[in-house]
Amino acid sequence: MSSNMWIRQIHRWLSIAFTLAVIANIVALTMQIQATWIGLMAFVPLIPLLATGLYMFAQPYLGRRSSVNEAR
Repeated sequence: MSSNMWIRQIHRWLSIAFTLAVIANIVALTMQIQATWIGLMAFVPLIPLLATGLYMFAQPYLGRRSSVNEAR
């Protein structure tokens, strides 16, 4: 399995974890539970989710640049 597939798989699982954390935060807010850690729980998967998303976003542009340099 290539590294790109690993990055995509990690990104998918992180998005599931982030969605669950947001749902838990919404449930806590509707129940009027004052727990700061529930609100901050969404940041744990969000930071690596941002990193993997930016990597996947930039990947086609970086690949195109190296193929243009090889053609010269």
